[in-house]
Amino acid sequence: MNIVLRNNLILVTTDFETLNAAWMKEFLNRHSRSMLFLSKAVLVFRNEDLQDERIEFLSKLSQYHAQKYDFNHEFFLRSMLKFGNQPIRVELEKELEPENVAVKLYAYDKNTVLITLDSPNVWVLNYLRSQLEVYVARGTDISLVVDVSDYKAKGRLERTLNKRHILHYQIRYVYDNHFMSKLYSDFVNYSFGDLTRESETEANKHLYTILECPIGASQDALKKSYKKLVKVYHPDTVYHDDPNMVQHYTQKFQLLQEAYEALRIVS
Repeated sequence: MNIVLRNNLILVTTDFETLNAAWMKEFLNRHSRSMLFLSKAVLVFRNEDLQDERIEFLSKLSQYHAQKYDFNHEFFLRSMLKFGNQPIRVELEKELEPENVAVKLYAYDKNTVLITLDSPNVWVLNYLRSQLEVYVARGTDISLVVDVSDYKAKGRLERTLNKRHILHYQIRYVYDNHFMSKLYSDFVNYSFGDLTRESETEANKHLYTILECPIGASQDALKKSYKKLVKVYHPDTVYHDDPNMVQHYTQKFQLLQEAYEALRIVS
């Protein structure tokens, strides 16, 4: 382990065994809602409600570090506490062979999604919780039930599933051919003409959500968001063995096109 105190953060580089030590895991689990997951690191932001736990963690971190390098723990801890309000970045000190983790998705209907893992994985589940916490109805150590009854929740779920690298884990999302059609069943029978004619109804408001824009957004804002999203979801950019994943991108790409064209003409 190595600790560097910078102006804007505390940088901790360590191995995966230490990352899974009970005291380290407990701290990170408690902070999952204020944590940013990166490809081989996690960034923990200050949480006022967990300030005592943060100080306790820094103390254990200092003890561990001092014992390893044989220097004064109290002196180093005082230095660390001066950075107590800064984010803590914990990253793996070396690249590890990616470990594949299958995450299964099942849509009961357009309002409820079940997310399951084959076996407990605290890091992947914490990532999902950190992104979807406000929409999680219930969960276990291998599953989450997510309420996606509004389109903000659906948009958050989509953004969550776009990230596939957590520490050294590579996530493979698995779902059947009916997942997207159930999730977006409001639009399953819509065509371009239908979307245009429904411009005065509640359904039209959802088109802005599909394009990740506020209701009534300007043409320039719609165009900018549309161009950004079609680059992400264009089927030609998908390199994946799972045909369901390719189909998901294709359906999302088509939905973006219809939503943009409908709002462009209506506006």
